[in-house]
This record gives sequence, structure tokens and C-alpha cells, in this order.
Amino acid sequence: MSLLHLPSLADISAAEWDALLPDDQPFLRHAFLLTLEESGSVRAENGWQPDHLLWHENGAVRAALPGYRKRNSWGEYVFDHAWADACQRAGIAYYPKWLGAIPYSPVTGARLLGDRDAISQLLTALPDNLLRHGLSGAHINFTTPDAGDLLAQQPAWLARLGVQYHWHNKGYRDFQDFLDTLMSRKRKQLRKEREQVTHSGFDFTWYRGDALREDQWDFVYTCYANTYAVRGQHPYLTRSFFSLLAERMPQAIRVVIATVQGQPAAMAFYLKDSTTLYGRYWGCLAEFDRLHFETCFYQGMAFAIAEGLQRFDAGAQGEHKLVRGFEPQLTQSWHYLCHEGLRAAVEDFLVQERAGVRAWALEACESLPYRRGD
Repeated sequence: MSLLHLPSLADISAAEWDALLPDDQPFLRHAFLLTLEESGSVRAENGWQPDHLLWHENGAVRAALPGYRKRNSWGEYVFDHAWADACQRAGIAYYPKWLGAIPYSPVTGARLLGDRDAISQLLTALPDNLLRHGLSGAHINFTTPDAGDLLAQQPAWLARLGVQYHWHNKGYRDFQDFLDTLMSRKRKQLRKEREQVTHSGFDFTWYRGDALREDQWDFVYTCYANTYAVRGQHPYLTRSFFSLLAERMPQAIRVVIATVQGQPAAMAFYLKDSTTLYGRYWGCLAEFDRLHFETCFYQGMAFAIAEGLQRFDAGAQGEHKLVRGFEPQLTQSWHYLCHEGLRAAVEDFLVQERAGVRAWALEACESLPYRRGD
């Protein structure tokens, strides 16, 4: 039995890796993670050095954790910059750290893959392994309840809560059926927003991943990169990521392109599995009033209804989603810190933070637009 570090998903076959997955969520698949690596979207130079953990028994992989050695905290969506700053002031090395996560994807899903007993053995061996490799700790983001149960049984792991906003398809026949569940004032607001975009002359066309030409992918990437450029930042993903993923996982990709007067003006990039639509990236060439809400929210909701999907996860943060029917959802991450003093300080902080997060999630429900009693 041994814990091994895998420096690339190319070093394990897709069949062997995907056999460990519990469902069809696209972010965990060998093709998705390998595309991030081979497109240059994750690499040591940008702080994401692939370092996947495998638990071997009798020559077979029994468990795995997709992960990365990190020299910064960018692109994680579980914010620990304050912990790193405190360590710097105290003379404690916070980087490099090990992170179990899907890069740039704040999506809850399986992280501890494979046989439950083998996963427990991997977790038991992990603390000594961190010290041998000079890592300050391990962090596992956006975990499922099953993973939380396993991690809670391990010594010194700390749980952290967050909040996202997800939309749930309650068996709606169409978008109007959803609108009928809202309070009158909110229903009028959503209808007015959609009509405003329609009256501006916009049309929307949905594409599967293998239906887009390369010049259309150029447009998708230009829009995506522009959302970072307007903030003076560099995009996380490279142009080749989109074409490679379209070749390898076309069935999981959906793109909606907004056109006005026959010219493309905006896009939203989605992934999907058998139950859920995931809104990932959006961008536009110019600012249009209410276009973001239509392209990223209402189009996705209508698509989920038409496809019979149960849930729409439109991405991290965004309290403005509440008034559009997205409900607060608690997320969980887990943290193991090798430095005992840092661990104690973070544990005290997390006790207070968890209480505040739970209180906010309850308070946020008051902003939901649904008719009371529905």
C-alpha cells in the first residue's frame, strides 16, 4: 500500500481514472482535467502545479484525489488570503500548499474518489506526506457531504462553510410556469428584463460543443478574455482549452450566443451532466442593459426546463441571483494545517465564520421572489 504523487493526468489512463468517479459530473473527468493541463491553463508557472494523489494497493489504484501544489491562492474561490497574510507577518511559510480542487471551478462535487476504505487510508497517510514534501497543509474545496463525513473522522481537519445560489427546476413546464410561482412584483420585474433584451433586437442560439466552428470559438474566447481585461487581469484559461475540450467532451458543452442585427455580441459557456446545468463563463463585446441577466440566467433556466435538468448552478457569489429565484446553498471545504499555532487560530476563526454563514443563508431566503407558502 502506498501514497503516490501523479504530476500529470497523462500518467494514468482515462479508463482507470474515470472508473473511480461516482457520477457523470464533467469537471472530474480525465478529459476535463487533462485538457486544463495540456492547454497550459494549469501549470507551475501560474501557481497550479498538477500533483494528483493516488492510493495504490497490489498494483491497482484504489483511491485518488485530484490536486495541485499551489504557490498562490488565485482561482480557488475559497478565500484564504487572510491566512496567508497572517503567516507572512508571523514568519510562517504558507506556500507551497496542497489543494484538492477543480481549477477555476467553484462547483461542489466528489473529491475523494474510489473505495471508501482506501480513501481513509490515503487521508491517514497525508499529514506525514505533506511534511516530507515541504507543504504547509492540505485544502479540499467544495466537497460533498460524503467526503465531509470521512474528513470529520480524521484528526485536525477543519470545516469551512460558504454560500452559493442555485436555481432548482420544480417540474416547470416552461419559463412562464416558473414565473407563475413568483410574487406579482418580482414576476413583473423578470418579465420586464426579458422584454427589454428582446426589444433591443437580440436573438439567442444554443450550440453543442461539436457544433461550433473555430471562428466561433475565437469569438467565445474573445468574450471570455474580455471579462478579465476590463478588470486589468489576465484570463485563467487559454484559447486552446476551448477547442481541446470541444474535441474531447462535446456532449457536456453548451454555448449560447447572443446576436443583434445578425452580429454576435455576447456568449455564455455552460457545462452539463445528467442532472445539472453549470454556468461557467460569460462575456460581451460591448455593454448592453440587462443582457447579462438574460444570457447567463434566464437562458440557462429555460434550457434546464426544456432539458428536464433538476438544477442550475450559475457560478460563485452573486446575491443578485436571489431575486431571480436562485436559492442559497451551503458549500463546504476542509483544511489541514501542519503548523499547530496556525491551525488553532484558524479553528477559532472558523467557529465564528460558520455561525455567520449559516445566519446569512437563513436571512437570504427572505429575498427570494417566490409566493409565500409555495
